[in-house]
Amino acid sequence: MLFPNFTMQEQLTRYIKGIITVKDEELDKILSFFKPMKVEKNELLVIHGQTSQRTFFVGNGCLRIFFITEDGQEVTRYLAFENNFATALCSFISKEPSLEFIQALEPTSLLYISHKDFYHLLEIIPSWENFYRHYLENAYVNNTNRLMSFLTLDATERYRQLLSTNPKIVQRLPNKIVATYLNISQETLSRLKSKI
Repeated sequence: MLFPNFTMQEQLTRYIKGIITVKDEELDKILSFFKPMKVEKNELLVIHGQTSQRTFFVGNGCLRIFFITEDGQEVTRYLAFENNFATALCSFISKEPSLEFIQALEPTSLLYISHKDFYHLLEIIPSWENFYRHYLENAYVNNTNRLMSFLTLDATERYRQLLSTNPKIVQRLPNKIVATYLNISQETLSRLKSKI
């Protein structure tokens, strides 16, 4: 949900308070580590082989996390719209080079926190540990559900599921991106759109 009259700091405040109980001075400390950033449509924030040093909070716009298969096909792993966090999580945690790219799919306004500052918050604010656990649990559930959908659902069922759980992906993004998210061809997606 977009809050048009809210600043990104207010959006982030609402998001954090929706997950953890935090004192005002702790919240001020957390917010002080987040920096604003604007990116253009199609701009890459992380490329394959680069270490993911930042976690991004989307104020307005959309970030895509994707990788490229051996045969050169793009596969979209995650899409973050307003009021969501995104990072190349494996690289962010391990400090290893990323196998993924992070790309803005629309002109996007972000707040970001560096790896160093994120982990510093874990040391100085006990409730940030709960926030991080919530973030990791959500990422795990999301990735597991997506993997299961690829193994147990056909293209039609995956498309119907997407329409019921996250329709803005279909409404806001081009067919090419939606197809890479569903792991189907653009032709298959066009057929499904005309039938459903």
